[in-house]
Formats: sequence, structure tokens, C-alpha cells
Amino acid sequence: MRFFIITLLLLIVQSIFGQHIIVLGTAQDGGFPHIGCQNECQRAHRNPDFAKYVTSLALVDPKTKQWWLFEATPDMDKQLQYFQTLTHKEYPYLPEGIFITHAHIGHYTGLMSLGREALGANKVKVYALPRMIDFLKTNGPWSQLIDLENISPVILPTDLPVVIGEDLTVEAFTVPHRDEFSETAGFKISKRLKSYLFIPDIDKWRKWDRSIVELLDQREIDYAFLDATFYQEGELPNRAMDKVPHPFVVESMALFDKESRALKRKIQFIHFNHTNPLLFDKKTQIDLMKEGYGIAEQGKTYY
Repeated sequence: MRFFIITLLLLIVQSIFGQHIIVLGTAQDGGFPHIGCQNECQRAHRNPDFAKYVTSLALVDPKTKQWWLFEATPDMDKQLQYFQTLTHKEYPYLPEGIFITHAHIGHYTGLMSLGREALGANKVKVYALPRMIDFLKTNGPWSQLIDLENISPVILPTDLPVVIGEDLTVEAFTVPHRDEFSETAGFKISKRLKSYLFIPDIDKWRKWDRSIVELLDQREIDYAFLDATFYQEGELPNRAMDKVPHPFVVESMALFDKESRALKRKIQFIHFNHTNPLLFDKKTQIDLMKEGYGIAEQGKTYY
């Protein structure tokens, strides 16, 4: 009887806590070190240990030995190998599917590595909202990936959870962003009793028709990986920052200032531009964490 109870408890723990997220990258689309960067990036040029891959997540199910990739970044080839290293090659090299938020270079261009010039993959599922799928179908070289069946596009519905595995669903929703070629999605990734939000790109929280505060106030949301591209105004001295709108970290902190520390702990800032001190400055990182917020860490596991 005791053995039965222990086994049952282990199964319950595995069903609740077994599935998890691994962060495979935290940098903005250009990565870190970033092209043309002659200041903060030099340390990463000299020592690869300080480098960061472009923002990406892995959703992992230890029970079924399946995993899913969120974003096909320019670093995807390296991130696939990184995932193998982190998980001791216990999972297939390619994921069950790849979820893509939108058509900016840091989020889909890694798909090229699946083509016949490189891996020559076979029908890897690529999940995205309708305009993103249409963009892939009607523009080369991405259309060739579909024609040669390197990838298999799957259109996601908006605001409806899609079952992808045992007790696993992904719900896509739209967020306001520079939608030149596609809409921009965020994802709610849910397992039994727990959920994660992934919003790596959004213009400003006030432009959204939903309240991010109210979303995070839901008990089921455990972690929210939120856009932290820029820390504050003036970060791009030679560019108009309103042309590349994102919620500054200081704006997000002001928005959540009066919320509980329990709610703040859910926030894991991610998608750091090479100018954002949260990417490389210890004091800024410590000050932010003292306020109760989290910083997504490359290689870290989130249950």
C-alpha cells in the first residue's frame, strides 16, 4: 500500500511539475554581441561565455520525451545543439513543432537551417497565426521550405487553446507591434495547473486591448516572459526610439509598482537589446531583482 501511495504521488508530481520551460536565449533579434556594437559587446567578443543567443524558449515534456521550440531565431542551429547539451541528448534533435510570434528577423529566419542547403528536414510543424503562415507561403525562400516539405505550416486560431501534447496546450493571441509583414502573437503555454506567458515583442502595454496586470493576477499564470528590449528612453542615441516602440523596462516597473511582490515575481524580463544594461550590468540587474522582478536566464529551467 505504501509503495502504491508513493508511486501515485510521484505520478502526480511529474504531471504537475515535470513539464517545464528552458530558456534558450534572451537577446533581442540582433543577438549579443550585436553587429556594429563597439562598446558593451566587446566583452562578449573576447569571451563567448558572456554572449547570449536570440530570445527563444523550449517547452519540454520528460514523460513523453517530446519538446517544442518557441521562435526560430538566427541562432537556431546553435540553440538546437545547446538544447541537446542541456538535456544530455535525452530528446530528439528536432522539436515536435516550432511556434513563431511574427515576421521580424529574430523570430523566424532560423527556419532557413531546415532547408535543403542545410539540414533538409522533413515536415517540421511550424505553428503561427494566419498572416505569418501566409507570409511564409508567398515569399521566398520560405515558400521553398513548404514546397519541398521541409516544414509543415499549421495555422493557429486566435484566443483558442490548441492541444499539442499530454496536458499541454498553447493559445495564441495578438499584441500591437510593427506588423509590416504579419500580425504579432503572444503565447499562453499551459500544462496541468500551471501556465506561462510569452510576449517578447509589443509596442506599449497601453496600446493593448487587454490588461497585462489583470492577466498576471490570474492564479494559473506562474511565469510571464515579457518584452524588455530597452531599459529606458535615450538608449539609441542615433535613432528615434519611437520608430522601434517597445515598453521600456522602467515603464513596465511603474505599471507594476503597486502590485504585490508575488505578482512581480512572475515577471521574467527577456528580449534584451545590446544597449539594455540588464543584459550586462550587475548593479542594474541586482536593483531590478530587489524590486521583486526576475530576469530570464539563458539555460535556466522554469517549472
